[in-house]
Amino acid sequence: MAKVSIFVGSMYGNAENLANDSAEFLNKSGHEASVIEPASIVDVTQAENILFISSTTGSGDIPDNLLPLFLQMQSEFPMLTGKKVAVIALGDSSYGDTYCGAGKQIDALIEELNATRAQPRLDIDACEYFEPWEPAEPWLQALAKNL
Repeated sequence: MAKVSIFVGSMYGNAENLANDSAEFLNKSGHEASVIEPASIVDVTQAENILFISSTTGSGDIPDNLLPLFLQMQSEFPMLTGKKVAVIALGDSSYGDTYCGAGKQIDALIEELNATRAQPRLDIDACEYFEPWEPAEPWLQALAKNL
């Protein structure tokens, strides 16, 4: 059993709903998962395993509720060596280069912080999936096995 802290960046609730569904799924899979609210200034090094779920706003930006944590991680650079981290990015491919921009930024930062990817980043396109659960469920099944 792994303990998983889920940090969510959401503007309109879609990423937040997915985070809650993901926590429920991981808990039913035998892990101990919880959504950390609010996703503000915390010591991420205290988390055993981390899952970031974020929508993308504006021009590939991180949502306001996750931005303080992201900026803190950028400035303090807490090494995540030995931590398993995964990212689910929500976006809209019609935005071109900024598609899933928030998740891509988070993914790049966790690589810089020397985290171990528990699973490759999942990009979910709102143009293809109205509800993100359909592509997220098989990805979460693989994540549950990799924790």
